[in-house]
Amino acid sequence: MENEDGETPPRTADTNNGARLSIMELANMISVPMSLNAVVRLNVADAIWQNGSNTPLSASEILFRIFSSGVGDPENLQRILRMLTSYGVFNEHVSSGEELKRRYSLTDIGKTLVTDEKGLSYGPYVLQHHQAELMKAWAVVHEAVVDSSTEPFVKANGGETAYGIYGKKPEMNDLMLKAMSGVSVPFMKAVLEGYDGFEGVERLVDVGGSAGDCLRMILQKHTHIMEGVNFDLPEVVAKAPKIDGVTHVGGDMFNSIPHGDAIFMKWVLTTWTDDEVKAIMINCFKSIPVGGKLIACEPVLPDHTDDSHRTRALLEGDIFVMTIYRAKGKHRTEDEYRQLGKSVGFLSFQAIYIDHFYTLLEFKK
Repeated sequence: MENEDGETPPRTADTNNGARLSIMELANMISVPMSLNAVVRLNVADAIWQNGSNTPLSASEILFRIFSSGVGDPENLQRILRMLTSYGVFNEHVSSGEELKRRYSLTDIGKTLVTDEKGLSYGPYVLQHHQAELMKAWAVVHEAVVDSSTEPFVKANGGETAYGIYGKKPEMNDLMLKAMSGVSVPFMKAVLEGYDGFEGVERLVDVGGSAGDCLRMILQKHTHIMEGVNFDLPEVVAKAPKIDGVTHVGGDMFNSIPHGDAIFMKWVLTTWTDDEVKAIMINCFKSIPVGGKLIACEPVLPDHTDDSHRTRALLEGDIFVMTIYRAKGKHRTEDEYRQLGKSVGFLSFQAIYIDHFYTLLEFKK
């Protein structure tokens, strides 16, 4: 296009090009979790892993291992694998020749989806996030801003809470429990290797202990603990397996909590409002002796926002809680937890950073 003098102006750099590219990536980012969901449903990680061989395979070879009958569309699978490779889930091995060929192996991230000898992996955690009832809630996340008295999940599911639907649909509840086990076991291994706060405890109460997986691991490592109490809702502990040294107790943590030298909980405080957290902590305070402690494992937000994987994972989890479980439930900072503990009478507090996502919070009476 010529200017008034009949000359063509020089091309200038488009300073907004990068910004437009970034917003396109963000807008299309739903492709990432849903493709991850797809490879978990297809059991791609186990097909590649094959007891540790992790041999690079083409999409066709992966499909043959999954179905053996040769069904499926290798081109579409390859498209999914390429995209997830860009997020570090797979390694791509390209061989050139007359025809360019792509093969895929698992990265350390991809290996978290491999089923271990106990049938656990992070796969159920992925699937649990993408069930139909949860997906409906994401279309109305803005409602948490408009009216925070009701969760987007509740508004999208005819007034039903997430925990209410889990109670009515065994398949959803079973997936949620398997997801929590898949996340809890590797985390608890890190806790047992790096935390000595269970020394001197003879009676340990696990609040919200579900099937008792964490309590079983703690008792196996700390044999001086004489009794473990797995405390959860009656309908939850009714299905819990028998564990040596563990008593399953049903109840409501907002009413009372069994007595113990120490109380342990994981991802419990996060899903409640500040006032509800105080009510839970008050009951914990009443149930332990002077010198006793509450050991809570919760996501802890950094004070400053950056673009690290840790910060993003924590902030994304915060929005998940707001959308699905409690509009005013949230991931909190270390100081917010310190102040909550102080407000109900705990004399000391320390945060112990063992895991990149969960932090051990120790409140002493």
